Amino acid sequence: MKQATKILIMGLPGAGKTYFAEQLKKELESIIGVTADWLNADRIRKMANDWDFSHDGRLRQATRMQDIAAASLADFVMADFVCPLPEMRNLYKPDWIIWMDTIDRGRFEDTNRVFTPPEFYDFRITEQNAEVWASFVADHIIKNKRRPVFDWQKETVQMLGRWQPWHAGHRALFERALAKTGQVCIMIRDCQGWNGSNPFAIDQVVYYIKRDLDPKYQGQYEIIVVPNITNITYGRDVGYKIEQETFDQSIENISATKIRKELGLG
Repeated sequence: MKQATKILIMGLPGAGKTYFAEQLKKELESIIGVTADWLNADRIRKMANDWDFSHDGRLRQATRMQDIAAASLADFVMADFVCPLPEMRNLYKPDWIIWMDTIDRGRFEDTNRVFTPPEFYDFRITEQNAEVWASFVADHIIKNKRRPVFDWQKETVQMLGRWQPWHAGHRALFERALAKTGQVCIMIRDCQGWNGSNPFAIDQVVYYIKRDLDPKYQGQYEIIVVPNITNITYGRDVGYKIEQETFDQSIENISATKIRKELGLG
């Protein structure tokens, strides 16, 4: 089943997300053949009767929004959603992020305290001019830069590693993997501190991967955190290809151990 392209419209309460979402939906649907759903976070909370704004409650809301968006049959699904925490954005997995950065503080102090500005975004809107910006964003998304959407049923190459840290050799491996099927699942082993090394936490590893691969490869890979896998076992011939890639010496000589020592983390 085709997955809708997910657009996250995020920002502090009162930044103008809802009005912008309304205008963007109009702009998208003004194009013949394009459909768009709109998820308002407050309406979703009301439907679930869940007004818990604790850390766990916020993550639960992000998962709820993701589940509803994943079921959309439209071409685009927009989430009008404060989404203040990086963990929430990782759970929602947007294809496009629009940051409504029009105010310094919202009306809820608990949200102001936890709100973490996004490190990665596609549009940062700093003025209340929804009609103009909605037209610009819709034109950009539809006409100029339609980004691939990760298809969970498409043949996919898996990359499993510690990525401590992600470096140019990993990038070369990713690009070769991508050429095989057009999309890659990057699995991060949860192994910080294991074996007396591996200094980088999961969120740091994710940050370095995204900093290297985005925006060029957005939509062509997914990052999944897995246990500290040390053995891979399978039974009969189940259709997997397990391959070792080799590179020229300049790539083979790149050493994560050396990089950690240069960073004083060895």
